[in-house]
Amino acid sequence: MAEAVAKNIVWHNATVVKEDRHQLNQHKSCVLWFTGLSGSGKSTLANAVEKRLYELGIRTYVLDGDNVRHGLNKDLGFSNEARKENIRRIGEVSKLFIDAGVITLTAFISPFVEDRQVARDLVQADEFIEVYVRCSLETCESRDPKGLYKKARNGEIPEFTGISSPYEEPENPEITIESDQLSVDESVDKVVQYLKERKIIQ
Repeated sequence: MAEAVAKNIVWHNATVVKEDRHQLNQHKSCVLWFTGLSGSGKSTLANAVEKRLYELGIRTYVLDGDNVRHGLNKDLGFSNEARKENIRRIGEVSKLFIDAGVITLTAFISPFVEDRQVARDLVQADEFIEVYVRCSLETCESRDPKGLYKKARNGEIPEFTGISSPYEEPENPEITIESDQLSVDESVDKVVQYLKERKIIQ
């Protein structure tokens, strides 16, 4: 049974604000939204970028699709409606991390343009950086690190992105990484260089 939406709530303004945290950290905050097919290398790249940023003294946090489904989103399945809610929640969490002054890296398939736009609209225009980790379905399926494509082909996983459920490619991503052509280090260089050019980090 759905609960009634709370009405008697009031927003409380904080004493310490995002700009204060930026000054303390000596860098701005944003969300690097890694999207792509399963097996494209999203999590690998997100974690490699975080490691590089950590070495540069940048405050970061990775929100990984599987990890979040172990806790915050463990009540969600993989229907289109559940996928939408999954991304909506991650968008809201990312917004909180941005307010906390942290560069957040999310690694989710997030297959639908509309849902990624919902996440983008939650934050300021310059705080959402969509990173399309582009890789052919054939390559992703040949990698199949979790054995998911094989299960999907056998009918064991319904509504699997790329097989029985669509993946809508980003229309205008800030960064595109050809993960079947670039090494991990080359891909990390490209992301970090973008952050420097945008003056998010020094």
